[in-house]
Formats: sequence, structure tokens, C-alpha cells
Amino acid sequence: MTKCSQQYPKRDRRRPGPLSATERARLFALAMTAVAAMTACGQAEAPKPAPATPAPSASSAASPVGRVIRLDPAFDQLVPATAAIEKIAGGFQFTEGPLWRPDGTLWFSDVMGNVVRSVKPDGTVRVLIDHAAGTPAAPPGSFIGPNGMIADTDGTVLLAIHWTHQIVRVAPDLKTTTLIDSFEGKRLNSPNDLVRRSDDTIYFTDPPYGLLQQDTDPAKAQRFNGVFMFAHGKATALVRDLTRPNGVAFSPDEKMLYVTNSDEAHKVIMRYDVAADGTLSNGRIFHDATADKDPGLPDGIKLDERGNVYSAAPGGIRVFSPDGKHLGTIQPPETASNCAWGDDGASLYITAETSVYRIKLTARGKM
Repeated sequence: MTKCSQQYPKRDRRRPGPLSATERARLFALAMTAVAAMTACGQAEAPKPAPATPAPSASSAASPVGRVIRLDPAFDQLVPATAAIEKIAGGFQFTEGPLWRPDGTLWFSDVMGNVVRSVKPDGTVRVLIDHAAGTPAAPPGSFIGPNGMIADTDGTVLLAIHWTHQIVRVAPDLKTTTLIDSFEGKRLNSPNDLVRRSDDTIYFTDPPYGLLQQDTDPAKAQRFNGVFMFAHGKATALVRDLTRPNGVAFSPDEKMLYVTNSDEAHKVIMRYDVAADGTLSNGRIFHDATADKDPGLPDGIKLDERGNVYSAAPGGIRVFSPDGKHLGTIQPPETASNCAWGDDGASLYITAETSVYRIKLTARGKM
């Protein structure tokens, strides 16, 4: 077989051994932009099992880590002075897609490791779905695996998977079936994150992260990176002008939809008005972080019951008032990718590179 020669900016793939934390942070920033170029080979290698995932480690006694940055007095009403970030578990490749489950566990994805796991608040980790995207012939460090997930009304879980271009339904026995994998007869790019409206309409983002050459990949079927809604078995493209649509979340009254754009050249959180029929209008910038030099990009996003916004962004999880004022930042020791409400609704779980963290708040999120 002919061996592919893949080129990644600023990363030496010839060096053996696991990636360092610095390399993971650099890869995170690079892979979420359009500048990551790869050279395709004429003959792909035969499929091989996904790279082995490092053994996870549970935290002991959950010592405080990272820091909490307070910028406005209103932040103290959401994040009490005693709040501390705790590491729950670590030793993964790239964590994403956190979802609290009724059995008292947090499900989360390992995008590079191609695994869905659960973790208990005490740090006990369990593998739920191994090789979630099959066994792709992709180089180590590729964003091939599962990502965002949400709970459906029947108790199943809807899971976005990069490499297979689909959103699947995960049954209680952990078997998966395809919910959607195409738009107008062409397969999706790389479903990333999703949210469900109270009328069961699903909204999801479709950037190109799971394609090895991203926008220039010959396998890219959708010529835009869109925000879609899926209702009554049909997908509708709602937004076509974002370069890297990523995280997606509703305001508590579902009258506004927030979408993050994870592009180094345009690091913004967008806000759209939602019509009764589910369509979007009046897209405007809610927060612009393009000038920020801290590591990280706008990514996973959630809201609390009062409409305050919690979004992965440069420097950690940024917290905003409903009118867009930056109140403070929850900063774990690794680059944050996403967050989710858990426990009794007043704990914010954070996925950040190789680990899962938690901070207990005064604010409460919709469970």
C-alpha cells in the first residue's frame, strides 16, 4: 500500500510518543481554522483500528485547579466567591460534547480517540461506544469521531459524528441508527453540535472538521458550512454564510438561537431571531473575540435559566449577560471546548482538551 504523507503546520509528526499538552492546544487552534492543509495520497491505506486511547484517570479528592476571573459584580450572583474548578477525570485525547444523563453520569465524546464515555461525579469512567465512527483510515490526531450530543424526548441520545457525516440516535442498549446524513441528496460535511427545540425540531451545525483537508477536501459535498434545522424528516439550511459554525444553543424562551463561529479570522458568537416556523433572521454579532490572543476559539455554548450565556472562547468559558456584557471567565488549566449543566442543574461541567472539569455555581441551567 502507498503510505500517505500528511502535512500539518507547526507540528512534527515524525516525533514518536503521545502529544504534549502544548501540542494538543496548538492542534486545537489550528484544526478549527481553514488554514490546516493536508496532502492527499493517491492510494489510501487499508482501514486500521482507531489509535489507542490513553488510559483515563479519575481525580482524587478533586483539588481546585485553574482560576475564576471576575470582571463585573453581576458575575458574583452566578459564580459564588467560593466556587472552584475541580478536575473530574483526565487522560483522554480531545474531549467534547458533554451531556448529563438521568442516571447521574456525564456522557462526553473523545473526538480524536473516536470514543463516547461516561463519567460519574467521583471520576469513575466507563467506555460506552468504542470506534463510534468505525475504523477510519485517518492519521492520528484527526477529528474523526463523535462530538456534540443531546437527549431526545424518548430517552435516547442524538449524537453527531464527524467522519461518517451523520447524526445518529443512540438507543438505551447503545446501538445506533442514522437520523440524518444528507441534505438535498448530498452527504453532510461533518455534523458538530446540535440542540432540540421544545417542538422536537433539531438544529445542528455542519462545519468541515471531519474532512482531512476541510474546505478543500475532494470528499466535501456541501459547498457551504451551514446551520440546519431538521423537522418532519427534512433538513432545511438556515445559515450559509458562517465559515466555521460550531456550538448552538437556544435562549430560555427559544426566541433566539446562538451560534459560535470557530474561525481564527472571525472568532464570533452570533445571535439570531427564531420565527414560529423555526426559521432564523436578523443575524448579528453577540460577542466578537477576534482580537483576543488567548488560546481557544468560540466553541460549545449553553445558557442558564435567566438567559446568561456560557461559551467556550479564548481563555476559557466566558460568561455573558443576556445583553452581551462579558461578566467573567471560568478558566480551567486546559483549553475549554464545551460545557453542560449537570448534577442538580447548578454544576457546570467543562470539557477541555484531555480532561473533564466541574464548577458548582449559583446559577442553574435547563436540564
